[in-house]
Amino acid sequence: MATPQATIERVPVGAGPAAPARPAGPDGERRDIVRAARTVLAREGWRHCTAEATAAEAGVEPAAVGRHFPDHEQLLLDVLLDSSASVAASLAAVAESYLGEIHDLREDLIALGRAWLAPLEAFREHFAIVRHISAEVTHLPADAVDKWQATGPRQARRELAHRLRQVAGRGLLDIADADQAAERFILLVPSSVVQRSFHGALPLGRVEEDALIADGVDDFIRLYGPASR
Repeated sequence: MATPQATIERVPVGAGPAAPARPAGPDGERRDIVRAARTVLAREGWRHCTAEATAAEAGVEPAAVGRHFPDHEQLLLDVLLDSSASVAASLAAVAESYLGEIHDLREDLIALGRAWLAPLEAFREHFAIVRHISAEVTHLPADAVDKWQATGPRQARRELAHRLRQVAGRGLLDIADADQAAERFILLVPSSVVQRSFHGALPLGRVEEDALIADGVDDFIRLYGPASR
C-alpha cells in the first residue's frame, strides 16, 4: 500500500534494526530530520514535537529543519500518515493470510485475532504516537484526525471487510454488511487486548490475551455464524 503523501521519504517505522549511517548531503539530512520527528512525536507527543526538538534529535541546527520542511506541522502530519499507512498495509497482509483459506472457522478467526495484534510489537513507535495523539486530539489540525483514521484504521477495516465478504461468500459466515462485520470483529477481538494494554504500553500475559481473543471470536461467531451452525 503506497503512502498517501510524497512530502517525506519512507524511513523505518517499526522496532527494527538501527538506521544506517547518514548518507552525505541534503538527502541524508532530510531523512534524519524525518526520523527525528517520528522519534520525538512518539516520545513527547504532538504539542511538544517542535522544530527545535526535532532539530536537537536529528543533530542539526533548527534552520536546517526549516530548509527541508518550512511547515513543521505538516511534517508531523505526514509522519503520522506514513506510519499509519505502514500499519494498515501490515494488517491487510494479515487479513489476506488468515482468511484466504479457512480450515476451522473458530480456530482461524482466533489466529487472525492474535496476528492482528502483532503490529503492537512490530510498530511500537507508531503506537506510542497513537497514545499521544489520542490524548491530544483537540490540539491536532482540524482535518488531521480524519486523515489519520482514513489512512490507518479505516483502511485496515476495509481490507478486513473485503476478506470477510469472501468468507461469507463461501457460506462460512452470514454477513449482510461486511464493513459493519469488520468493525465488530475489531471491537470484539483485538480491541479488547489493545484497550487493556493501552496500545501495547502495558502488555498482557499470554493466557489473558488468549482468553480475551477466544471470547471475542465466540461472540463474533454468535453474531455472524451461518444459521446452520
